[in-house]
Amino acid sequence: MESAGILAGPMLRRVDTETVAIWVATDCPVEVDAAIYVLDTLIQLDTATKTTSIRAGHRLFIHLVQVHGQFPMETLLGYDLLFRVGKTINSLASLGLINKKEDSITYDGLPYPSFFIPASAAPTFLYASCRKFHGKGDDALVAADAILQRDTENLSARPCALFLTGDQIYADDVADPLFPVIRTVAEHYIGMEDLGQFDERLNEEPFHTALWQVNGRQFITEQFCRFTSGSASNHLLTFGEYAAMYLLSWSPVMWEGIFLPSFDELVQENGLYVYFPEDRGELEHCRIRFEEQTGQLLQAIGSLHRIRRLFANVPTYMMFDDHDLTDDWNLSADWRSAVLDSPLGKHVIANGLCAYWAFQGWGNEPQRFGEGFLQSMCSHFDGFIADSTAYRVWANRLWSFKGWQFVAPTTPAALFLDTRTMRHFEEDPKPVKVGRMYKETVQTPRLIGSSGWKVTARTLLKSRWTRGDPLIIISPTPLYGLGLIETALHSYVYPLRALGYPVHEVLDFEAWKYNGRGFTDFISQLFRWSLSRCIILSGDVHYASAVRSRLTSKREVLDIVQFTSSPSHNMSFAGIWGKLMRMAIRGNARRRKKTIYRYCDVEFSIQSGGKAIDCPKDAKWQEALRYLKMQGGTIVETENNIGMVTVGESVIRHSLLQMKRGDMREIRFEEIEATPE
Repeated sequence: MESAGILAGPMLRRVDTETVAIWVATDCPVEVDAAIYVLDTLIQLDTATKTTSIRAGHRLFIHLVQVHGQFPMETLLGYDLLFRVGKTINSLASLGLINKKEDSITYDGLPYPSFFIPASAAPTFLYASCRKFHGKGDDALVAADAILQRDTENLSARPCALFLTGDQIYADDVADPLFPVIRTVAEHYIGMEDLGQFDERLNEEPFHTALWQVNGRQFITEQFCRFTSGSASNHLLTFGEYAAMYLLSWSPVMWEGIFLPSFDELVQENGLYVYFPEDRGELEHCRIRFEEQTGQLLQAIGSLHRIRRLFANVPTYMMFDDHDLTDDWNLSADWRSAVLDSPLGKHVIANGLCAYWAFQGWGNEPQRFGEGFLQSMCSHFDGFIADSTAYRVWANRLWSFKGWQFVAPTTPAALFLDTRTMRHFEEDPKPVKVGRMYKETVQTPRLIGSSGWKVTARTLLKSRWTRGDPLIIISPTPLYGLGLIETALHSYVYPLRALGYPVHEVLDFEAWKYNGRGFTDFISQLFRWSLSRCIILSGDVHYASAVRSRLTSKREVLDIVQFTSSPSHNMSFAGIWGKLMRMAIRGNARRRKKTIYRYCDVEFSIQSGGKAIDCPKDAKWQEALRYLKMQGGTIVETENNIGMVTVGESVIRHSLLQMKRGDMREIRFEEIEATPE
């Protein structure tokens, strides 16, 4: 570890002309102060610093540093952090974070990590989703670091903010070689957590041993937590494990002196859970997976110094999706009630939310978390008893919290939607037809219910945004997916649920389109805000695309541009499934070269029409949409990518950044006129 005990960070978080928030984690209690400089003159600005620190474990201290002042726009600014332990004060430079080596957190030899607040009419934003630590291919966040390195002092091109739209970690899909490391880090920095308080079966064999073995948690998470992830054999369960995953995924410091175990060492130490101990075939299968994941992890670890540098030099805003806690989180009313009825499941979700708050949510909009919230978190970190009042207050506060959504103070403003905890689960059955069989099944949820939209609207209207202004909306899952894929799943696959097949758990039926009323609620809200321009940024679906839509409702017209970037590090379209998906995509691309006309009928069913004139007069809304093409004519990219958007007065530019054998590659979409004809 570094001499000052910095475990992760510094990470630049919420930034505006009056406040700069910086997140950092240390392994000991320290007083943290900050200074802001104008970099071309090195003049220190007059500021006041307020640092809030929490002890999240035996050796884990998380600090949110808020620097207040008047910060100039269109000016390259830098910051330093000062750490006081007793009479000793260390700066970022004296701690070795600023140097002339490749692991420095600064660009181009600058004396401090840098940022700027744009005043121009054409700001550039980065956005990304789905970063699995042991994902296949190159981590696209490294491409974002390359862009900042290239344009460090070119403020007209340098991105001014990074939006992470979901699945910043994969709590359910944890690599076999990483699991023992997470356990070691969690125990050392946070401490042990007695999960037997929540389910006594964990104190008995075989569960007591399997709980701590690689590959040993699938049955536990399915039967005891009532989770539905199919990749939960190493699922994170304790707060310490969630925290360790964040630390190990973000910080190269955490890997100093830590080595991934070999498969043979794991087996010799009884660290591997196998279903058939005498079956050599299963053991060999585990070995192949283990060694493949080891290679993927080593590649990811080698890029962490660039990930840390990126986070230190661009204001970053983060919203959860499902994998930040567990796959299928709040997928359905049945899922939610089953997990709430499971003491262990309810506890794990609370742990995941608590870790999300500490590592992601806190820095988005610090004032959303009042003194009562902070006290409840700190009290829990001091120790808890499962059947105590204090514990129930903590868990219920996290499960019922209605303030995860927020507005980033960018220009245009960026509204981050919470599509996980504000869902509305329909009670009315949905009729489906499977061949000649007529059945009823449960409807897919509205990703945000009516009460959720009211809370979201209040959040937006309380910000600096004014009705009629342009708005960027971050929806973790796209409003517009690939129509061919969504239609096939909705029309031919989802009805199988009526026959008892849990297809909604195997495949994520969570697109806005799958609930016509929920889709219409989203559109209606946009019309209420009278947006002069609407840009939606999304992720989740493991492909990148761009869509332009013109919506008409009650003679009002709204133009929407949606950009989707996914995954940043989790390529999924491989093997037979990948071939089928690419075939579907090619077919979809041929169909999507022209304008598509759709409308919503009185029953909230979304219908496709051949022409605009096919829309009935009683339709709730109608639209004409078109998929935008990339260089080469395709409409979809499935390899790891991160999106970059420049919002000009007359033109909107969108491209995808990728890393290919150490080089940054940019794929551009066709430009969009900001004011359509």
